[in-house]
Amino acid sequence: MNTEAIRDRLVARQKVLLERANKVERDASHRDAPLSADFAEQATERENDDVLLALGDEWHHELQDIDHALDKLENGTYGECDTCGESINPARLEAIPTAHQCMMCAD
Repeated sequence: MNTEAIRDRLVARQKVLLERANKVERDASHRDAPLSADFAEQATERENDDVLLALGDEWHHELQDIDHALDKLENGTYGECDTCGESINPARLEAIPTAHQCMMCAD
């Protein structure tokens, strides 16, 4: 398993997510553009904010998973199931580099 390539992939994804999260935060807080003066338009903008914030929450969880995977790479336990300690199938790690459980424990 090429851990350097995995690390590079995780760090690249982390960078993308951090950039998106920062943009969502700016957009949802209306720092760059205030809410419209029109009440109906404000309602639509608030609904959009809710969607953006939900996406931000998903990205936050993915960032936590990436941090966990990077920590495991650092301490030499990447590829070991957090639950049972067995090896995680390399094909699973290829598909989901943040996987922290083997298929048996994930079920």
